[in-house]
Amino acid sequence: MLVRHGATEWSESGQHTGLTDLPLLPAGEEGARALAPLLARFNITHVRSSPLQRARRTAELAGLEVDRVDPDLVEWDYGAYEGISTATVREETGTDWSVWRDGVRPGETPGETVEEVAARASRVLAKVASYDGDVALCGHGQSLRILTAVFLRTEPRFGAHLTFETGAVGILGHHREDPVIEGWNILA
Repeated sequence: MLVRHGATEWSESGQHTGLTDLPLLPAGEEGARALAPLLARFNITHVRSSPLQRARRTAELAGLEVDRVDPDLVEWDYGAYEGISTATVREETGTDWSVWRDGVRPGETPGETVEEVAARASRVLAKVASYDGDVALCGHGQSLRILTAVFLRTEPRFGAHLTFETGAVGILGHHREDPVIEGWNILA
């Protein structure tokens, strides 16, 4: 189970929100609470969350008790593009910039490549592989999209082809031995 955090000021405005620890908006809190009945239908035996408050608070409001705060679940470090929208980056660079294709540059933080985020996702998946029952991972849009690509054993940039709304759930599973997406972008 993948749980993307509820709406924040920057997720609503389209600003890249990596490591900035923003709180949920009231609508984000409401959306997180609305996930509780959906998540209660599953046999969730382990819950991991990003250390950022928007993910931890979403888990709490959705009725999940976090067993482990995992720094590998934080959002993509956008470096110099933190807090800046794609439209602004394109205007400043004069290009059709895409974080997925063109990456980021260092700023107050060093930033990360898609491959570095994928390496973190691989570590998360390895840590939860031995749990029985359903595992809930509470985190962020871009990093969970990359985690999904890693789970599917495809190129991490495949995540660019998945949209993941705030306050939404994704369900990963297996068909026989093949990893699959069983449900995606499910809103309460």
